[in-house]
Amino acid sequence: MSSSYQILSVGGSIIIPSSGFDIEFLKKFRALILNRVKKGEKFVLVVGGGATCRNYQGAAKAVAGLKNVDLDWLGIFGTHFNAEFVRALFGKYAHSEVIKNPTKKIKTDKPIIVSGGWKPGCSTDYDAVLLAKMFGAKVVVNLSNIDFVYTKDPKIFPQAQKIERAIWKEFLKIIGDKWVPGANLPFDPKAAKEAQKLKLKVIFVKGTDLNEVKKVLEGQKAMGTVIE
Repeated sequence: MSSSYQILSVGGSIIIPSSGFDIEFLKKFRALILNRVKKGEKFVLVVGGGATCRNYQGAAKAVAGLKNVDLDWLGIFGTHFNAEFVRALFGKYAHSEVIKNPTKKIKTDKPIIVSGGWKPGCSTDYDAVLLAKMFGAKVVVNLSNIDFVYTKDPKIFPQAQKIERAIWKEFLKIIGDKWVPGANLPFDPKAAKEAQKLKLKVIFVKGTDLNEVKKVLEGQKAMGTVIE
């Protein structure tokens, strides 16, 4: 299978922020990807759930106190809806269906493949890592709503230190080793362990800063965090 697909893990907070759709951003993001497609590049866009999923999960938990597996399924179906939205934005350039199993071979001649979540116990970060494995990619670009990964949540801990580079062992100490449905972590622990095993590099960049995203896609040094 071709290794020419670039793997982008696109946070749901980028596509559908809690404040509502940012149409201008979506137009620019679409244009950036299509410009690169027209130069011969290919992309796998793994779309997360973001605030949409957390809203559903929070409400369901408050009303019925659901088990983690049920909360995960709510989140997964939310990612599928977000991913269908992204797939529709790219029209004829995108593979005809959203990928829901990152271990199943994909037959397509389209330059854009869009994936949602797979199964309980992990987030779309893990799906992105598995798709990197399938396509032989060595890098996953993680587009989220943060400019750097920090030692703690900087919104809660003002003294949190930003991390520019780290190895997986150090990173796993920060994020812990347990997956919680709806957890707002920079990368899910299961995905981090798999990335470490595969010797993957993950570049975290603020997805709404398209100048920085463009730098990463061009192989230049961008503002963000590199874990390898």
